[in-house]
Amino acid sequence: MRRAGLTLAALLLLVLTSAAGLAATRGNAKADDAMRGGKDDEPESELVAEGEDLFLTSCAACHGAGGVGTDQGPTLIGVGAAAADFQLSTGRMPLTNPDELPQSKRPAFPDDEIDALVAYVASLGDGPAIPDPTDPPGDLVEGGQLYLLNCQACHSAAGNGGALSSGRNAPTLHGASEVQIAEAMRTGPGPMPVFGPDTLSDQQVNDIVRYVRYLDDPADPGGFSLGRVGPVTEGLVALLFGLVVLAFLCRWIEPKEKESS
Repeated sequence: MRRAGLTLAALLLLVLTSAAGLAATRGNAKADDAMRGGKDDEPESELVAEGEDLFLTSCAACHGAGGVGTDQGPTLIGVGAAAADFQLSTGRMPLTNPDELPQSKRPAFPDDEIDALVAYVASLGDGPAIPDPTDPPGDLVEGGQLYLLNCQACHSAAGNGGALSSGRNAPTLHGASEVQIAEAMRTGPGPMPVFGPDTLSDQQVNDIVRYVRYLDDPADPGGFSLGRVGPVTEGLVALLFGLVVLAFLCRWIEPKEKESS
């Protein structure tokens, strides 16, 4: 009996020791996870704080403290990272004069400061995130069809831009990055409509992005591109070329008629 009691006590002690070791291991794992999570969150919070400082010195005069908006600039709450990144990376913001129309130009901030400002604006409220124009990969043929249906009327068949009925201009698409093209579709800057997920899927957006990039250097199986501005230029070139040929033929025929007379 005494032997059985000792054996039982030893087994109980072994079980309790194992349970204590397991609990300690789990506790250490949770602590490690918490520390890793804190380290992952720390750079993001620092980036937001840096962006807030930049925002107060460079953007709050028009958009208000906290991005609530003023009579000189709209609210930025809920516009999302995509809108902020597009406006800053294309140089459309900030404006030196709130009454002027935003134009694409050299960015006013370096990339790291743009990242900070984007992080801060994104923290103000939910909005479109910066899209990935390569996932899923775009289809060139589908993109061409979608472009003709949704984009050609304003940006022209060749992506050169054009005048709008409102007195504003649709900008050229040449030189824009893949991310900027996708951001413009998702956020609708200026008079451009917003092509949200209910209108165009991520796949369709990436299809259009691929086709727009193809327009930067398209194939010209018919010969010279002639600036790719459409049939007016092509007709003018054909007319001028035809007139030159006719003038040359007339000049070539005239001496022969005089000799025969």
